[in-house]
Amino acid sequence: TGVFRWNLGSGKGSSVLEVLRSFEKAVGRPIPYEITGRRAGDLPAFWADATSALADLSWSTTKTVDEMCEDHWRWQKNNPQGYTS
Repeated sequence: TGVFRWNLGSGKGSSVLEVLRSFEKAVGRPIPYEITGRRAGDLPAFWADATSALADLSWSTTKTVDEMCEDHWRWQKNNPQGYTS
């Protein structure tokens, strides 16, 4: 069909709690949270398989989760209103 899609990711799963801890490091303070039961339909684990992105695009991630959270927080602080139209 001429249309292609690629999963982008590290190929390694990160838990919600691991990402939360990375954001806490980035913002420099604790983030309140509550652990509850899994919702109906939630998968116990999943992650992107970026094999085809590497093969077709020569693309692979270059940042860790900590670095991505730091980068996102830096952008958010510099752009508190988000993107302007």
